[in-house]
Amino acid sequence: MEKKENRVWEMLRFAISGGVCFLIELAALMLLRDRCGLDTLIATPIAFLISVVVNYLLCVRWVFHGAAEQKNAAKMGFLITSVAGLLLNEGLMYLFRLILGEDAVVLTVFSYAVKMVMINKALATLIVMIWNYFTKRLILRRSVK
Repeated sequence: MEKKENRVWEMLRFAISGGVCFLIELAALMLLRDRCGLDTLIATPIAFLISVVVNYLLCVRWVFHGAAEQKNAAKMGFLITSVAGLLLNEGLMYLFRLILGEDAVVLTVFSYAVKMVMINKALATLIVMIWNYFTKRLILRRSVK
């Protein structure tokens, strides 16, 4: 029973760290896109890479206990899954831009316009988060044993 309880806490820690990384990534994306004038498909991988660094630090220090002692092979696996996540993220953002657009204002909250690009980012992040959890858990847990 303890293993199942540990997994629940691990998933909760992963969700919290993912939420923090999502906010960092979304803020970076919007800053790069709206303030610096970069195209979404250029700003997306930059913002993603910023959040991957934070995600890595959180995963090895807080989410997956014991992962800080990982071997180089596990670090390489984390890097490879992150690159795959980046490609998946970029592909989803492109697909959602084609299907849903990105500049339409979905709603306004306290005079702040929530644009479709934010919804696209949330959808892409959810899909990539599922990918990340299972692949990173597999890699980081395998290296600890």
